[in-house]
Amino acid sequence: MTASTTGRNPAGETPGRILDAALVSFADRGYEATALDRLADGLGLRKQSILYWFPSKEAILEAVIDRSAAELAAILEDALLRAGSGWDRVEAVVRTVFRLAARRPELLGLLREVNRLGPPAATRLTLALTPLLDRAAGFLEAEMASGRMRRYEPRLLLLAIYSTVVGMITEVEVLRALGEEQTARSLVRRRQEILSLLHTALLPDPPAPA
Repeated sequence: MTASTTGRNPAGETPGRILDAALVSFADRGYEATALDRLADGLGLRKQSILYWFPSKEAILEAVIDRSAAELAAILEDALLRAGSGWDRVEAVVRTVFRLAARRPELLGLLREVNRLGPPAATRLTLALTPLLDRAAGFLEAEMASGRMRRYEPRLLLLAIYSTVVGMITEVEVLRALGEEQTARSLVRRRQEILSLLHTALLPDPPAPA
């Protein structure tokens, strides 16, 4: 019997506890390094208890991807609803992602791990986020058509923004090799640098004075 869950489960529900623990382990240790025995020990369960709800580690990964994608989409949709228009929406998304890095780093760590794993996990995540990505591409296309943003291919631009923002947050070892430690202050500085970079890249130059 496989649990079908979206969003974070109330504390105390066994399937939700399993998915919470698996999410953290996949994000921190990686999928291959996550052993069900160790996961069960950390939860105070037997391995068979996990397999009662999820028949395999692959099924756990699928459920974690589905639930995390739904949570991430809901968070970003809420941020967009509260934002204004134009550049304000881009800024709202970037600020929200950096806020997640401080409050829910395992969500962004899962994105990195799933992209590393490739198909079918990466395909599953992409399909789950496709409605959000389609709306984002449509927004960028409208902004470009109106002249409020520079002209790029919208989906390639989305990929570039995603790679830059998520990479600046999740590639801890690369950042450390460059002398950058992951602290609250460094996150704020990186957020401002990303916003400045995107502002310069996306917004057209003001008209020259007459």
